[in-house]
Amino acid sequence: MSRFFVFSFFLILIYSCDSKTIISMNKELPGVWEKDEIVTFNLPELDSLKGYNFFINLRNTNDYKFNNIYLIVVMNSPYGRIVTDTLEYQMAKPDGTWLGNGIGNVKENKLWYKEHVFLNEKGTYTVSISQAMRNNGAVSGVKNLKGIIDVGFSVEKIRLNNL
Repeated sequence: MSRFFVFSFFLILIYSCDSKTIISMNKELPGVWEKDEIVTFNLPELDSLKGYNFFINLRNTNDYKFNNIYLIVVMNSPYGRIVTDTLEYQMAKPDGTWLGNGIGNVKENKLWYKEHVFLNEKGTYTVSISQAMRNNGAVSGVKNLKGIIDVGFSVEKIRLNNL
């Protein structure tokens, strides 16, 4: 029994040391994401010679009533270059089954934002995320988007040749 515990501990330790994720930041929301609320993350300076994959991380509950989500993501570079993306992600299958991982009421979604990114400018990059949801046929956006409880941003280093 104790050998199994020690073996399991070392497997977990080795796996965690091998993780590609180098940055993971989250902001908890009070179960509602307001239309005007912008979630902002400041990235620490990263090696400009290495490539990275960027992800948006969302946690939702069963209170989320849509099968997709629209996000506006703005990335500001240290020298003032601004890149704005309007993105749509699926949150549920057509039958209503949630995508993402988790048991029970909360599902975690790791959504691709950008892949194979090289950050050429030295300094702090800022990523701002806001929701852009609308009800069918409505012109104005959803003021209080219920069911999103966390918004996050993560960075993974690119592995070349599976090294």
